[in-house]
Amino acid sequence: MKINKFKVTGSDGFKLSDFSTKDTLGFESRESVQEALEKNILEIAELQSKLYAEGKTAVLIIFQAMDAAGKDGAINHVMRGVNTQGVDVHSFKQPSAEELSHDYLWRAVKALPERGKIGIFNRSYYEDVLIVKVHKLYEKLNVPDRCKDKDVIKRRYKQIKQFEDYLWENGIVTVKFFLNISKETQRKRFLERIDNKDKNWKFSDADIKERQFWDDYQEAYQSAIAATSTERSPWYIIPADKKWFSRALISNVLLEVMRDIDPKYPTISAKQEEMLKDSKKKLTKEE
Repeated sequence: MKINKFKVTGSDGFKLSDFSTKDTLGFESRESVQEALEKNILEIAELQSKLYAEGKTAVLIIFQAMDAAGKDGAINHVMRGVNTQGVDVHSFKQPSAEELSHDYLWRAVKALPERGKIGIFNRSYYEDVLIVKVHKLYEKLNVPDRCKDKDVIKRRYKQIKQFEDYLWENGIVTVKFFLNISKETQRKRFLERIDNKDKNWKFSDADIKERQFWDDYQEAYQSAIAATSTERSPWYIIPADKKWFSRALISNVLLEVMRDIDPKYPTISAKQEEMLKDSKKKLTKEE
């Protein structure tokens, strides 16, 4: 797949509206990408095993989206082949009282993956330039007035960009996905959640309330992605109207990220090789 078509690295002129929510690169059905998806999952799992064994690099995967875009399903499908010992998933919900008493990056820093692991953020510190921007929640923070003036969001863009540079310089590769869903597809998925009793638990009145701010959220994503995309920490705008395609595309991106890292199983010294030979002899004699 031509993943660079969906990659944003900070070049001028980025417009979210230029990215179709329906794009499938010409693939027509789930079946047309299923084989490639399965192969990707297997190779990702093998590379993740090497990443864990090597212990040099960590990968931070960020998923952001409007409600019902398919974040949970994408995580479950694409990561189902990896060893859970080497993957940590964190879902960031409304901040607790303790989290609000710290800076907005504090809870994310605590959840960063250690070297050798993949960390997945289902939502992230980007909420602090998305919902916080749309509803001006920064005005309610118990901080000095100088920390919540009209430029607070612009400063956070800069802070986030610097933070992700810091992660890169400390061995953490950050890859960011925005699952780009249309308003009409979201409406249909909300109706499905209401009509299907098994999915009722996924729906709340807050979903409808937030939907009223659709245009504000699109502008917030547009600004955040434009301000924080870099070569080191790019955004990928994933068409999300077709779940089967978004999952296949995400698997392709992750595979390329892992290939670029190119982790290796550790090699052993000559002394360790002799120890293995000696251990093999002892175990063979027990037969």
